[in-house]
Amino acid sequence: MSGMFEGCSSLKELNLSNFNTNKITDMSYMFSECSSLKKLNSSNFNTDNVTNMIGMFYGCSSLKELNLSNLNTNNEIDMTSMFYGCSDELKLKIKSQYKNIQEMAFYDYSSDDNFEEDNSDDDNN
Repeated sequence: MSGMFEGCSSLKELNLSNFNTNKITDMSYMFSECSSLKKLNSSNFNTDNVTNMIGMFYGCSSLKELNLSNLNTNNEIDMTSMFYGCSDELKLKIKSQYKNIQEMAFYDYSSDDNFEEDNSDDDNN
């Protein structure tokens, strides 16, 4: 599911409550740069096998309603920049409702040597 809806900048609302995610391991950049997305229901996402959520909501600046009630972070999940570029209002909601979200999920680590994606060659592709 990596990059599945990435760049869907006109998408405003999405209900994925019936998605079967039981075997998914990679949700990185799934909704990245969905800048008009305001409401997302992912309440039935099964994240038991997910290990990568890097940039999952990166740049979702209009996102106001996000249901992550079934988010399982028992596995070692990379959440780097998961909510970077989201509104401060949403970040505060996430931090207060979901205590298991790692702090690295709220910051841009794109300049960090450990960040897995290098965008410096994008103009050459």
